[in-house]
Amino acid sequence: MIVSTTAVPKPRLSTFRAIARLYPYAKPAMPRIYLGMVAALLAGVVALAIPLVLQVLIEGSLQSGDASGILPAVLLVLALGVLEAIMIALRRWFVLTPGTFIEARMRNGLYAKLQDLPVAFHDRWQSGQLLSRAVSDLNLIRRWISFGLVLLIVNIVTIIIGFGVLIYWSVWLGLLFLVTSIPLWVYGYLFEKKYSIIARRAQDQQGDLATAVEESVHGIRVLKAFGRGKHSLLKFADQAEMLQGTEIAKARAIGGIWFWLVLVPDVTFALALFGGVALTAAGELQVSELFAYFFTATVLRFPIESIGFLLSMTFDTRTAADRFFEVMDEENTITDPAAPLTIAAPEGRLAFEGVEFRYQDAALTEPATLARIDLALEPGETMALVGITGSGKTTLTALATRLYDVTGGRVTLDGVDIRDLSRPELRRHIAMAFEDATLFSASVRDNVLLGRPDLTLSDDPADAAEAERVLAEALDIAQAAFVHSLPKGVDAMVGEEGLSLSGGQRQRLALARAVAADPAVLVLDDPLSALDVDTEALVEAALRRVLAKTTGLIVAHRPSTVQMADRVALLQEGRITDIGTHSELLQRNEHYRYVISSLEDEELAQIERLSREKKLAEEEGRRREDFERESHVIERRNGEVSR
Repeated sequence: MIVSTTAVPKPRLSTFRAIARLYPYAKPAMPRIYLGMVAALLAGVVALAIPLVLQVLIEGSLQSGDASGILPAVLLVLALGVLEAIMIALRRWFVLTPGTFIEARMRNGLYAKLQDLPVAFHDRWQSGQLLSRAVSDLNLIRRWISFGLVLLIVNIVTIIIGFGVLIYWSVWLGLLFLVTSIPLWVYGYLFEKKYSIIARRAQDQQGDLATAVEESVHGIRVLKAFGRGKHSLLKFADQAEMLQGTEIAKARAIGGIWFWLVLVPDVTFALALFGGVALTAAGELQVSELFAYFFTATVLRFPIESIGFLLSMTFDTRTAADRFFEVMDEENTITDPAAPLTIAAPEGRLAFEGVEFRYQDAALTEPATLARIDLALEPGETMALVGITGSGKTTLTALATRLYDVTGGRVTLDGVDIRDLSRPELRRHIAMAFEDATLFSASVRDNVLLGRPDLTLSDDPADAAEAERVLAEALDIAQAAFVHSLPKGVDAMVGEEGLSLSGGQRQRLALARAVAADPAVLVLDDPLSALDVDTEALVEAALRRVLAKTTGLIVAHRPSTVQMADRVALLQEGRITDIGTHSELLQRNEHYRYVISSLEDEELAQIERLSREKKLAEEEGRRREDFERESHVIERRNGEVSR
């Protein structure tokens, strides 16, 4: 039974609580962060001590005319300046390494989470949004922890200490500074509410822009082939313009708080000057105290003005933290059991028992993608899945490796519910090759042996020899001998997603990868669709040797693939409507005959297309040979004329 649940939106945390969630990642580095704060605070205290020295100098040597006290005071001010510079350098030294450590730890955690989350999560999320979180958001968090957090706390403490010093010299002037700062705190509160919304919009739009770039780069061949580069550029320009408008709105918001942060201190200085002169004239304030007051106020000017960009940086970081934890808080619905079972010697009996499946975003009013699937594969048996497009073949194969979890019924391997196995063990026993073959930016060897960490991660020479044997056998079965003609053979680097290879070459390497895993069950989701007929025949002949000792579940889009199977399961609208041998279904099932005839039409169309491409290639080769022959004749004639 499928239960409908309505997601309850999480309450929005305060900025402090949202950022405090970063503490577990920052905890190991916090001792150095604290030392950086202490160093920065000492630098601020030293800066505030200089006005005290100047006050003593004015009240002593300058008023008495005794020059003997000037040099010691100057040297003391110089020493305090040097000490302040040393403290600032120490602050930078303390916080530099911890920030990078925290960023690396968070990025590793995010990557691990993305690897652990089910395919259903990646179906919903754009890759550009994930990329922007892993790069720009974490970079922003690092800079805030190393710089913004330290200065924000230290500058606030410095301002409080400075207010205390100002009140010490003059209660009235100190209160003047305190009262005139109230508008800044009020505006800062309003600024948070406005800026947080704009900052979130900007960072989401950056993710959309990253997605657009990624899609255009990966689809560059399609865009060029259809002449849609300009269309893609216009779409990208619209998104970039939206982001530009949001960034301008951010700049205006920051400009607004900067206006007040610059204006209020200037107004305060003017009022303090007027009041200080009046108090001095009335004899309530000494000239030395007035001088020290304004020097202290000047020292406090940077901490006060810095609050603007530190607040904007803090709110940006809060947004980045929210975006980071949106991923980290995602519930993984496909997890390992608390006490997983094991299958020591898998035989390969795969069974679907009353399996139902509905995609997460599917409406309850829509029919289930798969409904009441009952199908059993005996050890060593090859089963072909046949059906028209949309009948549920690919979805059924994805359930076997828990890329998705069933929403009803169960899938078993040797009688054990696959949900009772750990995912690593399940995927050691069941390997899968997809129609859309994905390769990684690594060597051919690493791509093919991806599912054999027991061989590739071992330093044992025997394992290395076994890895070479498995590699050679898998390449032979997949008819992938073309790799030996690459510049570095099996050590040749495959370009991003294997785009440097043809579709058929990528599919053969993906098939070799599945075969090399040496599974008990081999699931093939039409992995031969990009092969020509001759190569497909060779691959199928080699696959028969593998499938003779391995249970096989194959999505078939060609009659030749169907004929590899011991039995065939016919899917129709998410249900298995018939099971039998190819000849049995041809005799008794009209829908099966229709599907097979459709597959034959597709196969004939592909043969004709490949034949045309072959003829065009041969004609192009002949034209190239004629051109080269004529070029040689012309060069020879030119040589004879020159002689």
